[in-house]
Amino acid sequence: MKVEIWSDIVCPFCFIGKRRFENALQQFAHRPDVEIVWRSFELDPQARTQPGASLYQLLATKYGRPVEWAREMSANMTQSAAELGLRFDFDRAVPANTFRAHRLVHLAAQHGRQDAAKERLFRAYLEEGRNVDDAATLTAIGTELGLPEAEVARTLETDAFAQEVRHDEYQARQIGVRGVPYFVFDDKYAVSGAQPTELFLEVLEKVWAERNPLVTLGTDGAACGLDGSVC
Repeated sequence: MKVEIWSDIVCPFCFIGKRRFENALQQFAHRPDVEIVWRSFELDPQARTQPGASLYQLLATKYGRPVEWAREMSANMTQSAAELGLRFDFDRAVPANTFRAHRLVHLAAQHGRQDAAKERLFRAYLEEGRNVDDAATLTAIGTELGLPEAEVARTLETDAFAQEVRHDEYQARQIGVRGVPYFVFDDKYAVSGAQPTELFLEVLEKVWAERNPLVTLGTDGAACGLDGSVC
């Protein structure tokens, strides 16, 4: 079973959704048969990286709301994350463009480290207050993941994997993705948002059942029928 997940690194609901989906996988009997593919999505491709800027102020300005509204919304999100063992720290978050980070995730995919890269970048932005558009930061994260340092440097210094990021975003537009996280199961079912673990598990089981229908053999054996026959 293939599960594609569109997400952005600066999206707190994407990290929450990742953890809830992983919790569903832990309960899914066929977990080893699930292939997870992370797809790039930029919530704001024109976003400027602004070290030192207040995320609360930027959110308030963007939505035309008071700063206290942004603080309260972030506090509620932090509480939801804490229930999953995540430690969001919006006080330290560095507003950043995520295009470089998405390209690093594609490099990690070539080395079988895509999921680990996504996890590490979420933590860097949402928990550690690191700049995920900074070359030195991304190089450190890449080498921490076991990626060849020379490849990481080459990726960040050039436009490597830019086409792959844009293709993911093109696919998102084609299937009507309007927000993330967005999960697509076997190109057949989609789940939008950081839904409860129970819903993710329900979808996993439904897709698996449709892929592997139960075949009944020996239909002529003696049995009691629902219509009252024989028994």
